[in-house]
Amino acid sequence: CSDIYIDGAMNDQLKQNIRAKVTSYIKRAEEIKGSSKNGPGPKKAVADGGNSKDNKDDDENGDPERKRMMQKFEGAIVTDPQVSFADVIGLEQAKEALKEAVILPVKFPHLFQGKRKPWAGILLYGPPGTGKSYLAKAIATECKNTFISVSSSDLLSKWLGESEKGVKGLFEVAREKQPCIVFIDEIDALCGQRNDTESESSRRVKTEFLVQMQGVGTDNSGVLVLAATNIPWALDTAIRRRFEKRIYIPLPEVNERAAMFKTHLGNSTYHTIKDHEWMQLAQRAEHYSGADIAVVCREALLRPIRRLTSATHFKRISNRNPDGPRQLWLACSPGDPDAVELSLDNIKSEELCEPPVTMPDMVAALSTQKPTVAESDLFKQKKFTEEFGQEGS
Repeated sequence: CSDIYIDGAMNDQLKQNIRAKVTSYIKRAEEIKGSSKNGPGPKKAVADGGNSKDNKDDDENGDPERKRMMQKFEGAIVTDPQVSFADVIGLEQAKEALKEAVILPVKFPHLFQGKRKPWAGILLYGPPGTGKSYLAKAIATECKNTFISVSSSDLLSKWLGESEKGVKGLFEVAREKQPCIVFIDEIDALCGQRNDTESESSRRVKTEFLVQMQGVGTDNSGVLVLAATNIPWALDTAIRRRFEKRIYIPLPEVNERAAMFKTHLGNSTYHTIKDHEWMQLAQRAEHYSGADIAVVCREALLRPIRRLTSATHFKRISNRNPDGPRQLWLACSPGDPDAVELSLDNIKSEELCEPPVTMPDMVAALSTQKPTVAESDLFKQKKFTEEFGQEGS
């Protein structure tokens, strides 16, 4: 091999250099050939996207990076969300669609055979704060399936190729744990519409997500992909098609808002709000989301505490709780006949009477905490629902 003909026009030094390189290349090729004969055979090519058990074991033993990725998503498994459908106010159609997709196939598998198959992809969309993530946790509690909860930030990486590995690793864990629900929050950040300015990495992530959802060469029968977004019109068209059910989670209606005020204020909270006043609050809270109402209630709960810190006079009242002291100090106005000039710092903790949350507290909280959803956003949500979705309330 070293006697390969070399043009005589070359000088002797150049000929020697070329001969030396050719000899080293041939020697190295023979070494590689010999090691492949003596060592373990090459891995079998499989068309399952890395879902073969043998491949999985080999990769986990030989690739610490893949093992780390698998451990990461196993750590995203939610074991006890402690949220049930009873805790979700309203959204009856959304609950029914989720029962159809998850609970019935697990409870009555013989009903979902042949052409009758449960939904494999469900998109929950709507204004922020309407309970999309809360509803996902409730379905995990109801069906007792493995529930993996991730956001787009958990899958995206600045390193080349890591985001695609993240998407693939997520689905591999889901297939191992099936029946399994994969919940992806803020999916629009992961699978936005394609355009001329996006990076090649972003395109590869979308392609990998499409491949994994379609399940070419893999068994996705026990995997439900549940995703949430506030801007469904920003999703890539091909991704949107993979979600067979697209359910609109709207702002709460007036009766639901009244129930939310009661729930967020709490059964154990001392208040003087009458039954008919809950509906008055709900009517004032048009365009408020469930999250907005929760913030209003938190503000209202703090208002009696602020009155305590600024109070200069207190009076003695009887304690209705037999386990505590016989009398308590209640903040009052200086003009009260039983008022005693006193500061909060001079009162023992167990002798202080908790002031009630009043209707004026709730109204004042509503006036300071504005809704976070704009009319323009609601118009876009309704237009998308007319074209591609269905109502969830």
